[in-house]
Amino acid sequence: MVRTMRKVRVGDVVRTNQDKTAIVEMIWKQRHRLYRKQVRRVARFYVHDPENQCRLGDTVRIEETRPISKNKHWRLLAILNRRQVAEIRPIDLETDVAPEITQPRILAAEARAEAAETESETAEDEPEVQEESVEEEAADEEPAAPEDSIREEPEAEEEPTAEEAPEPEDEAGGDVPDQQEEEK
Repeated sequence: MVRTMRKVRVGDVVRTNQDKTAIVEMIWKQRHRLYRKQVRRVARFYVHDPENQCRLGDTVRIEETRPISKNKHWRLLAILNRRQVAEIRPIDLETDVAPEITQPRILAAEARAEAAETESETAEDEPEVQEESVEEEAADEEPAAPEDSIREEPEAEEEPTAEEAPEPEDEAGGDVPDQQEEEK
């Protein structure tokens, strides 16, 4: 490819997990052809970074080049801006603020735990009294019916098969064929 024809883009590094590869996002806006509103478009480029110089959040200039791998055909030209790294991490800030915020919660949890302990102690004393009253009530009531007297639903009878087909009944009702046999 002729050097003058190569495309040059500027974008932000969004991932550097792979060795010698950085993923750069370039965000650009395009007007929607029907609604005339600007639509945000994102282009992602796999960039060859041979020395692993890029860090997450850096603004870089990249240039199109010959295919280096299946997806990678851009190379790093320059790092324009380094990401500003704060000396204090967010985790450190949370640990300083946490006792002020969580102290009331801890006190409330301890109070609930103490209340639960006192309730459980009184509950341990009460079940003995309740068991005695349950036994007295059971003695006053009539004895329950034995299990043998419990009625079970009758089981459905099996349908007769072709061999045991029922005899057709006459319209007059009853066993008319039997009467005819007796008369003979």
